[in-house]
Amino acid sequence: MKIKDISLTISNDIVTWPGDPKVNIQLPIQMKKGDACNVSRWEIGAHTGTHTDAPFHFVDDGKGIDEVPLDIYIGPCIVVEVKPKTINIEADDLKHIDFKGHKRVLFKTKNSLHWKNGNMEFDKDFIAVGLTGAEYLLKKKVKLVGVDYLSVESFHAEFDHPVHKKLLGSQVVVVEGLNLSDVRPGEYELICMPLKIKHGDGTPVRAALRDLTNAKAKSKPKKRPAVNKKRKKK
Repeated sequence: MKIKDISLTISNDIVTWPGDPKVNIQLPIQMKKGDACNVSRWEIGAHTGTHTDAPFHFVDDGKGIDEVPLDIYIGPCIVVEVKPKTINIEADDLKHIDFKGHKRVLFKTKNSLHWKNGNMEFDKDFIAVGLTGAEYLLKKKVKLVGVDYLSVESFHAEFDHPVHKKLLGSQVVVVEGLNLSDVRPGEYELICMPLKIKHGDGTPVRAALRDLTNAKAKSKPKKRPAVNKKRKKK
């Protein structure tokens, strides 16, 4: 069983959204200093690294992250590679793509090159989902959208954030900051677990993919070779 980790490593150097808290991980209690064990202290924002948004993030009376059903975070998904005409993935960029009936869709774009190259400078022109793209995903009854940068919506989006509100207001789960640089387009099983934070607006997650193609091939029963039985002549 091959598992592919698609999470970003959280460290003090990780890129964060402009205005969000910087990561501060310290080790105040250390065995090297004579303490009985090592105990770290973390200061991070809810939307750090690979993370998920709760509806409450942009819908004031929406569900907190502890109220979002876990089953949507685990199950079959499809990774699709998209090269949009602009910095937004719109409906026209998606109409030729066969989602194969999947309700969990992860978008691989050139954003993932940032993670592959270790680039921790914030890119204001990252590829995101546009409003018509979000509406198209809703028509396809997609229940989870994953993207390979820190937001599903463009940095240059309008102040009222129509894409976030369209998706989260429709109970679509959003997972952001995925590292898909070493993932081929195709069908997988998504395993993505959010922290249970009371009425949280979001939380970092550990996300992984299991290759369903190999699993399906192994599960197919092997055909027995045909036996050629010759009848004896009387």
